[in-house]
Amino acid sequence: MIETKIYVGLNDATTKQQKHNTETYIGIMKYVCKSHHVPFSFSVTEGGYFHENGDYTQEQTLVLSLIDADKQIAEAIAKDLCAFFHQESVMVTESVINVSFIKDDLNLK
Repeated sequence: MIETKIYVGLNDATTKQQKHNTETYIGIMKYVCKSHHVPFSFSVTEGGYFHENGDYTQEQTLVLSLIDADKQIAEAIAKDLCAFFHQESVMVTESVINVSFIKDDLNLK
């Protein structure tokens, strides 16, 4: 299976500051994933990077994980988040992963 991760910084591309609280961005991301009918998980992390001009930015970042999602859907989600969060770009990674499901009979009735 393929795991696709989409990294979306929360600082605005123009102001270089986070315009909204993190929960607002999470809500938008959840809505985008739901509208594309794709299961997901996410985490909030901190990161830093250098712009092409050498400026350094540190910001909160949402990391969206999609397991075995269609590549075109993952790209559409990345484009939506890039636009909605007013980003210069978002980073997308793909990794081959091994997946197994562990089950236990809980005798639920």
